[in-house]
Amino acid sequence: MAQALYAPGLGYYANASRKFGALPSSGSDFVTAPEMTPLFGRALAVQVDDALAATRTDEVWEFGAGSGALASQLLDALAHRVKRYTIVDISGTLRERQRELLARFGGKVTWVSELPTAMHGVVVGNEVLDAMPVKLLARVAGVWHERGVAQDGKGFAWSDRPTALRPPAEIEGAHDYLTEIHPQAEAFIRTLADRLVQGAAFFLDYGFGESEYYHPQRHMGTLMCHRGHLADPDPLRDVGEKDITAHVNFTGLAVAAQDAGLPTLGYTTQARFLMNCGIVPLIAQADLAGRVAGQRLIAEHEMGELFKVIGFHRGEFWDAAGFREGDRTHTL
Repeated sequence: MAQALYAPGLGYYANASRKFGALPSSGSDFVTAPEMTPLFGRALAVQVDDALAATRTDEVWEFGAGSGALASQLLDALAHRVKRYTIVDISGTLRERQRELLARFGGKVTWVSELPTAMHGVVVGNEVLDAMPVKLLARVAGVWHERGVAQDGKGFAWSDRPTALRPPAEIEGAHDYLTEIHPQAEAFIRTLADRLVQGAAFFLDYGFGESEYYHPQRHMGTLMCHRGHLADPDPLRDVGEKDITAHVNFTGLAVAAQDAGLPTLGYTTQARFLMNCGIVPLIAQADLAGRVAGQRLIAEHEMGELFKVIGFHRGEFWDAAGFREGDRTHTL
């Protein structure tokens, strides 16, 4: 998965194909919330502003900035509050697209490919955790295997080998079961905890808490590919030409952060988070297209329920704006 997505010049996020866009006719593969409507960034800016004040910082860090749309929206809303906006993105082609879009903000925006030893400020990441490589675990005839990739002369094929690795939750039943574990995402959170001296972090992505993620009925896992606004379950075909993602285990992230000394600030659905941040009146004031797009962000059958938001804090706890109603931290 790491090679298919990030191999220099060949991986999906390393090539020049267009990733983000609202329609297949644009040549894009999928759409994220900032491309759907600027109302997303305007609502998220309420939480970022709240966090900057609570942590007494003036910098924003964004991981995996995609097209740069979210950065543009946050900077428009928070220009007077943000001294520096740093984007951490390993995709050279996406960085160039971001530079073009964000040129009007001048030297306020900077890019880095790795984290400094110390960070101060508010961290945001929208749909970045789902693109971090996962390990596949398959229970076949009662025996757990790690599912890897081999070459069979015709291309790529699955290859299983017995493993001592296990999901973090016991899977009831004896049926065959395929799932993912997330060592890279959890390592990323531990690194962030080590580097964040003062501030907060907010991640928005699709996923579940552990009990739901490893439910006995979810026996086919969550790994999925996206290309041309269509989804398919086969990452071994057209390698490097499509996105590969897996849902996020938010419990695993919270435990990794807590063990590293970065407590959870809150956890809730995207719908509740954005509503807490005032998106409903913004939708009401928008034109028809804006209202339709805004509704997609919070509707249960669209992005509102499947997408979650988790926050972490370094420093004193505060009643963060996005989690004031409907906090689900207790479900993690």
